[in-house]
Amino acid sequence: MGLTNSSSLAVCQEQDIEIWALPPCNKYLCPLLPICILIPMTAVCLLLLVLGVGGNVLTVIVTSCSQELHNTTSLYLGSLAVSDLLMLLLGLPLDLHRLWRSQPWVLGTVLCQVWHWSTEACAYCSILHLTALTAERYLAICFPLRAKVLVTQQRVKALLVVLWVVALLSAAPYLFLVGVQQAGNLSSDDDFSRECGPTLHAQQTGLLETMLWITTSYFILPFFCLYILHGLIARELLRVGKAHLGLASYRNHQQTVRMLGK
Repeated sequence: MGLTNSSSLAVCQEQDIEIWALPPCNKYLCPLLPICILIPMTAVCLLLLVLGVGGNVLTVIVTSCSQELHNTTSLYLGSLAVSDLLMLLLGLPLDLHRLWRSQPWVLGTVLCQVWHWSTEACAYCSILHLTALTAERYLAICFPLRAKVLVTQQRVKALLVVLWVVALLSAAPYLFLVGVQQAGNLSSDDDFSRECGPTLHAQQTGLLETMLWITTSYFILPFFCLYILHGLIARELLRVGKAHLGLASYRNHQQTVRMLGK
């Protein structure tokens, strides 16, 4: 790894490129990062894209086709895989495009808005899926009899639809808060400076800040829920483990008494 980094730096220095300086923009490229950082970052992103798409597609196929996996947990995992797959396919390629060509944005206003909306919605959806799945595991471990009655495949399917709708609607404001506009204070006649980002109206009215708080809450609140649920699950597993250990010790004691009695 050290040899690779040294080679990369040497190449950049040989080409008289300032390591931490952004290269000048032209009509083909306008990178957000120095080339020496952008190339390895692109390689990592492409690797994640290939592995992520392959893994999630395989998960969807296995959970939908295998008869042995037709249970509520598989429904969660299959839907979660779809969410992650959409995030990879809709978000990562455009992220890479923007890294290499931040200006001008040539893909249109609609794609700019859909890009931000879809990535946020899929992120929300994945978080909600993980929280709901953990809540189901909590019921199954701590209240197994009640879980058999409450947690059915039909109810889980309905819950998954609700989670998707909530996630899509929660991210819907991004359709109106982002767009294609001029960067900085440049003239509107300068097409080269057009970029995809928050609109001036969203920044001036505080709507963008409100959505950032909503996005933050989508990460913080589920984190606390997951922390509490996993703590309760761990406590229940420890309690059951101690109970089984005590029962095993009691049975061993009874067996020893019988052997001594004989």
